[in-house]
Amino acid sequence: METRCARGLEHVAIAVKDLDAAVHYYVHVLGFAPPELEVVAEQKVRTAIFGHGMGRIELICPTDSSSGVAKFLEKRGEGLHHICVEVDDIVATLAELKAKGAALIDEVPKIGAGGAKVAFIHPKGAHGVLTELRQGGR
Repeated sequence: METRCARGLEHVAIAVKDLDAAVHYYVHVLGFAPPELEVVAEQKVRTAIFGHGMGRIELICPTDSSSGVAKFLEKRGEGLHHICVEVDDIVATLAELKAKGAALIDEVPKIGAGGAKVAFIHPKGAHGVLTELRQGGR
């Protein structure tokens, strides 16, 4: 029996070169409330998360030139980096996706922003969009 993997859009992530400048734009130009800021050492990024619950906006900025986000910015410039969907059981979801032949970047979850368990599906297997799976966290 097939299970339903995704519960819905958790957030949209935008890669930026200068987190402070991007936060200023979102707060002072677009009128968003100040974001929650966090350094995610394992992913080598600083994040600014706007909003709460489903449908948030996450700005991500590399803290190290070897990070995936730094490489993304070098190749593609600023812009949409990934979408994130919330799942109930990330381990079971990864196993199901692998069994279905999905191109996974991560076969084992890592710790992401807010202490959530996260894993990524390769864009070539998701119609050109890097897709993050997320379970839990704040």
